[in-house]
Formats: sequence, C-alpha cells, structure tokens
Amino acid sequence: MKASIIDGAGLAIRYAEGLKARVNALHEKGVRPRLAVILAGDNPASAAYVRLKAKRAAELEIETELCAYDNGVAAETLIGRIRALNADENAHGILVQLPLPAHLDALHVLKHILPEKDVDGLHPLNVGALLRGGEGFIPCTPKGVLALIESTGEAIDGKAACVVGRSNTVGKPAAVLLLRHNATVTICHTETRDLAAATRAADILVSAAGHKALIGADMIKPGAIVIDVGMTKVDGKWYGDVDFEPACEVAGYITPVPGGVGPMTIMMLMENTVEAAEKRLHG
Repeated sequence: MKASIIDGAGLAIRYAEGLKARVNALHEKGVRPRLAVILAGDNPASAAYVRLKAKRAAELEIETELCAYDNGVAAETLIGRIRALNADENAHGILVQLPLPAHLDALHVLKHILPEKDVDGLHPLNVGALLRGGEGFIPCTPKGVLALIESTGEAIDGKAACVVGRSNTVGKPAAVLLLRHNATVTICHTETRDLAAATRAADILVSAAGHKALIGADMIKPGAIVIDVGMTKVDGKWYGDVDFEPACEVAGYITPVPGGVGPMTIMMLMENTVEAAEKRLHG
C-alpha cells in the first residue's frame, strides 16, 4: 500500500484561514501586524525566500518591511537596524534571513533582537525556553515539521523518532519538540556509524541533512511517518533527502519536495508574527 502524501501546501492554506481571522481581529483593534525582514548579501536563494515570505504576508494582510544590505555590510550596521526595529512599536516581528555573509557571526547579530520580536525563534532566550519547555517562539521549520506530523492524526507519544541532522535551526529544535511531545528521540549526523539502523527503527523520521536521496526505501520502517526537510538543487530541479518514489512504497505518510515542509515553514513565520502582535496588544 502506497504512503499517504502529506500535503504541506494544502495544510498551509488551512492554517492561513485561521490566521486571517486573527489578523482581522487585530485590525479591528487598530493593530496591523508587521514583519521586518533583514536581508544581507546577494544570495539568490535567500532573496527568493524573502520574496515568497512577503507574498504570503500580503495575502494575510500582514505588513512587511524589507531592510536590504550589500554583501560587505558591517555587523554594527545590522545591529543598529535591529535596535531601531526593537524600539519601533509598530514592528511586531524581526527576521534576519540566514545565511548571513561569511564575515558575519549570525549569533552575534541575532542576540540583539528582542526575544518578544524574535519570530524566527533563534534568540538564545527563545532557544532556552524551548529546551526548558517554557513559553517562547519556536523556530519556524521545526514548528512546521511538528504540524505536519500532527496532521496525520497519528499519536507522537511513546513513538521512536529519528532526526537526521543537528543544525541549530532545524535538527536540534526538531528533536527537542519531538521530545516535548513524549517521543523517544535519536539524533543522527555525519559521524553516525550506522545511519540505516537508526532510521529503520524510527516510527517518525525527520531528515534535514540537505543531501539528495540520502534516505533510501530500505532505510525506512514500514508504515513510518517521513518528513523530508532537505532541499538540494541539481540541474535546476529540487530534490529532498529521501528517495521519494521508492520510499512511498514503504512509508505510511511522507512529505514531498517541494510542497511539503516549505509552505508550512513560511506559515509558521506568519503565525509567530501574528502571535507577537497579539502579545503586544494584550501586554
């Protein structure tokens, strides 16, 4: 029996309906949610992501402000802009598009964003809240991953989960989120000695390695939920970490690339921005 395809684009549309109602409620109270995006450098992929985020925001009537800088921008310039946005009561969310140019230390820049405006969930205080199980913004991609898993209707509690990748933006927070939902979590990385053994044991498999077809069908537990975060562009076409067609013959649920995690990542950014505006309104 073939896997059920988890339609991230369709799920994002359903989320948008709820968000639009929340945005309308804010408008009625005189609040217009606004997201400020800081883009540094000339990375084409980053520029494309920013355009897509702005498009989705406009559809939801969330205002956006783009602060664009060239590749040689100094950290002090970015930090100065962040401080100005921190002080701007009408700027509810601040996003620094990653990656930054190589000469910039991302953490040094990100830590200057007020935690209550850090809608990407990467400020150290929000990261700490995630680890402690406290309140704070959750990074957008892991938050989207969790929503995709929950959309299957399958319980997470007590399941064996495997996360392939240990980045600070996806792998680690995704693992913590699954742990917070009572999964037993294994994290795999480039030094993992038997990746296939770990992935085959997983009821829930999240791959965020950025390596085309890293996960073959023989590495998937029959009936598993497979969330493919990885995106690799080869000859103008995007591929995920999972060898999709053969994997569909084994998995119970699977996300496509593209059309799986990406739409939900952007929708979670919109949700975090709306939440930031709501929190500011209610103090």
